[in-house]
Amino acid sequence: MDLINKSHPEEFILLGFTDRPWLEFPLFIVLLITYPMAMAGNIAIILVSNLDPRLHNPMYFFLTTLSVLDMCYTTSIVPQMLSNLGTSKKTISYMGCAVQLYFFHIMGGTECLLLALMSFDRYVAICKPLHYTLIMNQRVCILSVATVWLSGMTYAVSEATVTLQLPLCGHNTLDHLVCEIPVLIKTACGEKGANELTLSVVCTFMLVVPLCLILASYACIGHAVFKLKSSEGRKKAFGTCSSHLIVVFFFYGPGISMYLQPPSSISRDQPKFMALFYGVVTPALNPFLYTLRNKDVKGALGNLMRSIFTSK
Repeated sequence: MDLINKSHPEEFILLGFTDRPWLEFPLFIVLLITYPMAMAGNIAIILVSNLDPRLHNPMYFFLTTLSVLDMCYTTSIVPQMLSNLGTSKKTISYMGCAVQLYFFHIMGGTECLLLALMSFDRYVAICKPLHYTLIMNQRVCILSVATVWLSGMTYAVSEATVTLQLPLCGHNTLDHLVCEIPVLIKTACGEKGANELTLSVVCTFMLVVPLCLILASYACIGHAVFKLKSSEGRKKAFGTCSSHLIVVFFFYGPGISMYLQPPSSISRDQPKFMALFYGVVTPALNPFLYTLRNKDVKGALGNLMRSIFTSK
């Protein structure tokens, strides 16, 4: 099977918010501010996690992976959004759309599974602390992250390739800011029930199953935390886990609302606002949620800044 449909249009017109032009400039400014913030925050987490020896443990290894993912995830769509909102150019080439489709869904699918892996790490750390270093050793962590990346790629390549095979019957207008699987399925003509069903089934395993595992992990964590005699220990456990839970609900909520309903029933504006939320807002908030609620990361950032200014 060819990766792309040979009868494809040369380019797509991304309508975005052309029906409400008054929204374009404010959204452009928001993206112009949040994108550099997201990149700077995630770079800071990667730096402190690698430079501070106290943060050389599985939790921060996974957090570094999440930061790399978020940087790639948001970069796969924000430049296109800025171009769409800030200029009169509302088009993307077919090949550019296909590349964006693959990268966006690779990063999104991988993050779905990584967040579940991070919750398992917290479960082992809090509920089985004596076995933590044995269970979450370096080899297990590296293999787990590699499996998550491979699974995300498998999902994205299979779903995006099948979607790109759908006939478009000359349609080259997408009512969206970026290229995304549900919108392409909705735009396609002919019989697409099988594609909608496949997307729902696959996304159940990519979204609902990891979310259930996360909720089960945190139910066990909550039970274990309440048994802790040290109030300082309870506070630290709640601080670490609550930031992770906030990230989980910000990411999975919009994702489930977008991918678990048939693309044909998606409202006109839903894809645009959902993409802004899980593709831009969440990656921008993640570094601040993890740093502002984590004494170890705040301390490491303070040490990094002091060392920079002292060396100068």
